Amino acid sequence: MERRKFLKTAGLTALGTIGVPYIIPTGRLFASTGTRKVNHVVFCLFAGGVRNIEAVHKADGNLMPSMLSGNEAVSGDIIADLSTLPTNPLQNPLQTYGTLFKEFRFDSGPTGHINGHVTAITGKNTNNTLDIRNRTQDPTIFELYRKHSNPEKAALNSWWITTSNNYYPLLNHSQNSGYGSAFGANQLTPNAFFNYNLVDEIKDVWNSTGQEAIVDDLNSFLNYNFFSGNQGIAHVKNNKTETERLQNWLSQMITGVKSGAYSNPWNIPGGMNSDMRNVMYAEEVIKEFKPELLVVNMFGVDVAHTSFTRYCNALQYADWATAHLWDTIQKTSGMADDTLLVVMPEVGRNGTPNSIVDSNGRFALDHSSSDPTTREIFCMMAGPQGVIKQNLEISSVTGRSVDVVPTIADALGFYNEVSGVLPGTPLSQAYF
Repeated sequence: MERRKFLKTAGLTALGTIGVPYIIPTGRLFASTGTRKVNHVVFCLFAGGVRNIEAVHKADGNLMPSMLSGNEAVSGDIIADLSTLPTNPLQNPLQTYGTLFKEFRFDSGPTGHINGHVTAITGKNTNNTLDIRNRTQDPTIFELYRKHSNPEKAALNSWWITTSNNYYPLLNHSQNSGYGSAFGANQLTPNAFFNYNLVDEIKDVWNSTGQEAIVDDLNSFLNYNFFSGNQGIAHVKNNKTETERLQNWLSQMITGVKSGAYSNPWNIPGGMNSDMRNVMYAEEVIKEFKPELLVVNMFGVDVAHTSFTRYCNALQYADWATAHLWDTIQKTSGMADDTLLVVMPEVGRNGTPNSIVDSNGRFALDHSSSDPTTREIFCMMAGPQGVIKQNLEISSVTGRSVDVVPTIADALGFYNEVSGVLPGTPLSQAYF
C-alpha cells in the first residue's frame, strides 16, 4: 500500500474506529478559584453493564477479589469455566485504599451503554436517541476541565482511552458551541489501532520511506480529525512540540507492538483479553504523559447477553485489570500519592434474566430500562491517605452517576466554575 494512500485511508476511517489520538488545540481558559485535592484523576468506566448482585453483593462468591475484600467461595457450577488469573497486583484489595459506595444509582434515562457513557462523561442524564453521526450537546468532563482550569491545560493533560464501539470515540468532546474540539481530549482506541495487521501496514510504510517524508505525513495524520458523518474533517492542530512528542510516542508504541512487547506483558495464562489490553495501553499513556485527567473504559462483560458464565469470567478480568491500573499509578513518579481513581459501571443489568441458557444452566442477562435492577450500580474511589477515607464501605443508597463529573471537578479544583450547570454534587462522603 502506498504511504500517502494508507495514511489517507486510515485517517478517513469512519468515526475514529482506528482511534489514533485526536490532536486538540489549546485555547484561552477561564480562571479557576477552587483548591485542588489531587493533581491527577483517573476515571475507570467499568463498563459493559455490571449487576450489583454478582459484583458487590457477591451472590456467586467474590468474583472481584482484586477490588473487593472477602473470601466468599465462587459458585461450584461456574468455577470450572472461570480463568485462573495471577494473584492480586495489589497488596490488599482496592477498596481498602478508598471508599466503596455499594448502592450507587444510574437514576434517569435509558439504561443503554451509550446513554450510560454519556451520563458518566458529561455529568448529565440524557433521554436522547444517540447515534454515530452526532456528538453529545453537553460538554464533556474533558472540555470542562480544560476550559475552566487555571493555568490553562493542553490536550496532553487530558485523555480518553476507549473501546472500539463507533460512538465512544466521539465522547472526547461535544458539539456544544461554547466548548467543542478546542477543549477536547486526546482520544485513543488502542485495541483497534495497535492491532497487528494495522501495525504491519504502518511499519512497512515506515521502513520503505525516508524519515523526513514519513514525519511529514504523520504530522498531517496526527493534525487532522477523522471524517465523522456530517461534521466533515476538522482541523484540530496542537502546537509543534506537543505534536512531535505524540509522534515519537506513537512511533515507540508501534515498534513495541511489532516486537511483541505488548502481546502479554502481564503474563496472563491464556493471554490478555480486550479489557486488559485497553487498560494496559492506558497505563502506557499514564507512564509517558502523566495526564491530569484520563478516562478509560472496558466492555468485556457485555457477553452477559448470551452467557452468564462468560460474564462472570469477564468480570474477573476487569477486576484484575483495574487493580493493575491502580498499581501502575502508584509506581508512576508524579502520580503516586497524588491521584484519585474513580471506578463505576455505566449501567447495571436486569434482575430478571432472559431465556438464553449457558452450558452451566445459567440464564443470561440483558439491561432493560424497565427493570429497576439496571439502575443499581456501585462506585469506588481510591486515593491518597488524608484525602480519601480509607477502607470505608457505604451500604446505604448514596450517590448517582451524575455525581462523578462534579467529583472530578471538585478534585481538580474547578467545581465552583461548573456547579451551576451540573445536576450532581461531589461525593463528599469519601473525603476527609
